[in-house]
Amino acid sequence: MELETKIKFKLQGKSILEEASIDKKGNQILFQGANYKMNQLPWDVPISGTICGTLLNYKGALEAMGDKLNQAPYQSPPKAPILYIKPVNTMISYDTPIPIPSDIQELEVGAALGIVISRPATKVKENQAFNYIAGYTIVNDISIPHKSVYRPAISEKARDGFCPIGPWIVEKSAHINPDNLTIKVFVNEVLRQENTTANLIRPVLKLLQDITEFMTLNPGDTVLVGIPENPPKVKAGDRIRIEIEQIGNLENTVVHEKNAALGVSI
Repeated sequence: MELETKIKFKLQGKSILEEASIDKKGNQILFQGANYKMNQLPWDVPISGTICGTLLNYKGALEAMGDKLNQAPYQSPPKAPILYIKPVNTMISYDTPIPIPSDIQELEVGAALGIVISRPATKVKENQAFNYIAGYTIVNDISIPHKSVYRPAISEKARDGFCPIGPWIVEKSAHINPDNLTIKVFVNEVLRQENTTANLIRPVLKLLQDITEFMTLNPGDTVLVGIPENPPKVKAGDRIRIEIEQIGNLENTVVHEKNAALGVSI
């Protein structure tokens, strides 16, 4: 088995970050001298800091807003990143059920590349930003479908279990270009969305510069680079798999809220 990618992750019941290697397809994990498959390890959320999301950072997502951005309440297209926070109650791990509220018929999948920060970052210049990256992870920024981006959609984005993350952090390396990674979303094994981070309005290093111009990012914080246009809708019983080239895949099943078993340690 060819092992070429170093990862860090947490296992349920443990607070430390473990280290391992994965094969090219991410299907085999070499951990403590033994080989494991994805379903043989009890994954936990691999990050420990704040999750900072970015809206309208894909060209297609911005274009989909059309002339609405020139009307009230927006008045003009955004001139700086549109940011929001996914609080700790939203975070769940690989294969933990995503709860759909009893009064909601469907949820919106938010396939996002997560940039994990390695050290305090304040007023970082674009040409230095790579030095502040620890690695990359996969995030499913689940939302209740909504149209407005004018005010933070707290009730639509901050529900319990609305942010699956993981299963690991891939360490940064020169052969991974975060601005040219293919992202695919499968629902019940059917490809429902495909895009690439090459379509970002603000590439990763520029995004980190713009964010740290006015706020400090700390070790363990994770920046979501954005969500592509036309995100798939899902309902109870649907199985979601997000694949990001060179990073891995994140899988979770949507269940009715009353049946969801949360409680993953973070």
